Amino acid sequence: MVARHSARHVSFVLLAEFDIDTGANLTRQFPQPLGVANDQLVAELMIPDGVHSHQEDWTVFMLNQTPESIVEPVIADADSINGSEAEQEEAELLYVLNLVRTKHDKNLRRGAEVKALAICTRHPFIELFKPVLWIALREYFNDPSDDCITRLYDAVNAMDISLAPTLSRFEKLIMRSSERKDVFAEKFMSPRSTITTATTTAATESVSAAAEEDDATPLAEKEQRARTDSLGSVGSDGSSASVGSSAVWVGVAGANGHAQGLAQQPQQEAQTPRPRASLDDAPYGNSFSATASTDSHSQPQRIAPSRDTHFFDTTIMYKTTKLNIRLPLSTFPEEVGDYSLIQLIQTFSSPGATVAGPLHSHLHTNGSLTHPIILLFNALVTGKRIIFLGYGKPAGLVANYVLAACALGSGCGCVFRGFTARAFPYTSLAHEASLQCVPDFIAGVTNPIFETMPIWDVLCNIESGKITVHKDIRAAAPPPSLFPSPPPVIPRSGTIRSEQTAFDDEATVGRKESKDGGGGSRDFIAKSDNLDNVFMEDVISAISYHYGESHVRTRLTEYASRFARTAARYEEEYLGSTAIGHPSTPFELSSADHPDGRLGSGVAFVDEASSARELLANASRIEGWRHTRGYEYFKADFKMYMETRAIQGFDLSHQLWRMRHAKNMPDAEVELIMRTLVDSVQTYEQVVELLSQLPPHAGGLMPLSFGLFHQQESVRELTVELLTTLRSYPIGIQFLQSLNHFHKYAYVRQAHGREARRVRGQNQLYPPQFNSRTPSNRSDSSLGG
Repeated sequence: MVARHSARHVSFVLLAEFDIDTGANLTRQFPQPLGVANDQLVAELMIPDGVHSHQEDWTVFMLNQTPESIVEPVIADADSINGSEAEQEEAELLYVLNLVRTKHDKNLRRGAEVKALAICTRHPFIELFKPVLWIALREYFNDPSDDCITRLYDAVNAMDISLAPTLSRFEKLIMRSSERKDVFAEKFMSPRSTITTATTTAATESVSAAAEEDDATPLAEKEQRARTDSLGSVGSDGSSASVGSSAVWVGVAGANGHAQGLAQQPQQEAQTPRPRASLDDAPYGNSFSATASTDSHSQPQRIAPSRDTHFFDTTIMYKTTKLNIRLPLSTFPEEVGDYSLIQLIQTFSSPGATVAGPLHSHLHTNGSLTHPIILLFNALVTGKRIIFLGYGKPAGLVANYVLAACALGSGCGCVFRGFTARAFPYTSLAHEASLQCVPDFIAGVTNPIFETMPIWDVLCNIESGKITVHKDIRAAAPPPSLFPSPPPVIPRSGTIRSEQTAFDDEATVGRKESKDGGGGSRDFIAKSDNLDNVFMEDVISAISYHYGESHVRTRLTEYASRFARTAARYEEEYLGSTAIGHPSTPFELSSADHPDGRLGSGVAFVDEASSARELLANASRIEGWRHTRGYEYFKADFKMYMETRAIQGFDLSHQLWRMRHAKNMPDAEVELIMRTLVDSVQTYEQVVELLSQLPPHAGGLMPLSFGLFHQQESVRELTVELLTTLRSYPIGIQFLQSLNHFHKYAYVRQAHGREARRVRGQNQLYPPQFNSRTPSNRSDSSLGG
């Protein structure tokens, strides 16, 4: 994505009008002509079919997608000339936001006047420009002159977003999964020097007062008071805390009772600039930028925090009208416009939603019981030609479904890329040739004649919720026989049957089907308790309980990421190695080759049986994905990610999955995981990367905080040390505040004991005895043994 600090937000402003004799015409182009091969095609996109049925309508389309839409202005774009080669390649796609309005007038030949006004921008957050575009078009109807077009161009390009913080990929993942209004608020704050000076002065005064009081206080009373104050400071209001607070403080800033801990920490640690090598704007690879994210720890900020830190507040002045604009900070390049995944899921999950057409191995991963949304995801990742049809619906509504589908296939822009480049949010019959020259596309149409044309593989009717697979869809090659049959299932009767036979049992509520449709002749296993169906039931249930759009996006991001990791395991079984994921290895105890043991890596499963079933169920769609451009993009992106990530040397996702789901983990594995995390998570970038994989809906820090109750003291000590490292940063404090009171109390208690031992060790000639440490709740001493 083009940097937000680019001088020009809008490259072109276009005006199209409808003439009863000549049809749609592109009448004005500012500041210069686009230079496309056919202006008429652009005009027809700006004035969609059936526009006379709606007073106004919004449409979205892209330029620089096909040869006939290549923009070649007479005067080259200065930003593109001065930019790097990578930036020029990213800047090629132009997003066009268009507003068309019909003004009825009986005195006119056609009885109405139709005009459309559009802006071309490189920013995917095109929804920001809707208010100013609406005002400008209304003014143009009253005063149709070039001045109106010029004012619109100048007003939008004068919008100042130079102070907007630039977040890294992992910071964006944290922000979009958090509902806190103050997440990363430190990036909006005043210069750090002012904050540091004020904090240090207040801390010094508090320490002096506390020292005078401590001289006259018995030791037992001091310990009891410190414990009570620390527990009382564990804030529940969700506010942020100071970075330089006590090692056992998880609460809000400003508590004088904890200034003593502030003075005990080296001030140099809090003030030393931390080098930033964060990744910018997108998933991996080309989505990375050399520009580091805005770092509140290393450079001063110049503005006060906004009301909601998920957005940057700015303004657009159009004549005398001041428009408040909220720039979203956590969007990725594959997320265009203000799409709604909830709307997409509800439309194709309604009771009337059906799937018609032949079964296809790339699409029907659960036979006839494949959920429509899962079928759509499969069609997206395997590069099928997809059309969204909305007969009689506004073109803007159809475009929103297309943009939501792009987000669905890309994991909301966090996992895959390449979908927006082949998306046609709105298209018409005049652009049929453009669709046919693209091997795979996602298009939105309002003309029902597309339903009878043989140019699509999957057609989604947004009015009825019906998804149709074309009867002549290209057949898919069967996947290789990579995996042995799943292990036999022992039913209650005691007879041994194969898993395949067990699928036919009524107890599994499934059925086996054999149909020859596109995918060739094969058996399609349909199970109601398929993992994909269970996942969609969870998402639909969350929507029914009014969970927001951010939660749904996070869940679908995890689903896409799981698919990619499963594909890596599939390649290992098939090719012997993979270039799109970590190698799959189990945990190993200490040996001659690995004296400290070796952590596992790769996608993890509960057991070998579930591994075989999941790989077998995904084999066909993985094979389909491996032959698409999206697969090549992901391979390059993963290589870049492995070279530039902050936490090196082990598979972080695997360890966190083990901490969440594994049963009867060896104590040696738990200790090695915690020790590796303590050694590898020190800098701000490493902390953010770790927290980005601990979303609130999955418990946040809870999988790690369970180490506070481990039976081995070494694990408890490592957990306290890791949480204390996280507490060194404002975002870590926010995650600690989200722990339940039981876990917060355990951390405060053990951190107090750790700090007390350190103080005693400084005052004694010999270190404290081993048995003086805080026991676990599971140890013999805590049970009175």
